[in-house]
Amino acid sequence: MRVIIHAGAHNTDEDRLLACLFENSDLLAQHGTHLPDPVQYRRVIRDIVQQAENGALMPQAREALREVLGDIRAANRLVLSNEGFFGTPRMAVGGGLFYRAAEQRLDLFRQMFPGDRIELFLGLRDPAGYLPALLARTNLAGMDDLLRGCDPDHMRWSELIGRIRNSHPEIALTVWCNEDTPLIWGRILRAMAGLPDGIDLAGEFALLPEIMSPAGAARFRDYMNRNPGLTDAQKGRVVEAFLDKFADHSALEEEFDVPAWTAETIATLTTLYDADVQHIRQMQGVRLILP
Repeated sequence: MRVIIHAGAHNTDEDRLLACLFENSDLLAQHGTHLPDPVQYRRVIRDIVQQAENGALMPQAREALREVLGDIRAANRLVLSNEGFFGTPRMAVGGGLFYRAAEQRLDLFRQMFPGDRIELFLGLRDPAGYLPALLARTNLAGMDDLLRGCDPDHMRWSELIGRIRNSHPEIALTVWCNEDTPLIWGRILRAMAGLPDGIDLAGEFALLPEIMSPAGAARFRDYMNRNPGLTDAQKGRVVEAFLDKFADHSALEEEFDVPAWTAETIATLTTLYDADVQHIRQMQGVRLILP
């Protein structure tokens, strides 16, 4: 069985990916994809991680997990999602690194699912927006406290991906940029669910109204309803054409509130992020979903 681990990152999709998958649960079940109750498994996995001793599971851990996964005998794919799989928002950065606990947490997942094939899915985000969003979810006084004196200019998602590839080369890794999600939402959903290109999903364009004028969104929905069964490439061209004409450019701008950061700081972080994504694009063993 393939076990899909969607581990965030924090402040990316806010559980909307999982909600959209559940909206298509009957279709997914027909293709052998099982969606267990996230409330149940998140609690159990959190307890398993907290109780692990010296990197090893407690004897009763696997049985506790099996009890909350439901009937998976007919499943060939299991999807688990939680932005907290690699730690809390406060643990998301430290020592100039993203998610220092990622390798250890993945090792625990391998122990939870021995003999199964684990795949990791991870949404990335521009540190210029990601770090302030993380800070807002902690009780820390400021960005220096979150970063513990580290320079945000030195933080790279590619470093995290490289660590995961080095420690767990057997784990397939799929990543995407959170900034692109309205354009590639359906492709992310199909990749997580293991569905082939061309299968239409309920809610696969749910994010487009956030970046498109109401009139444009209505015309887009009408067009797609009249043209079912398009391939991902065809859908991408349709989305691009409608955004060229109906994009809400004000919705594409993020506001940042970090007193110590200047406009130059934000621009530098974004430029470094764009270069980092291009580096990730060249990394072996990594699938990067792009518009």
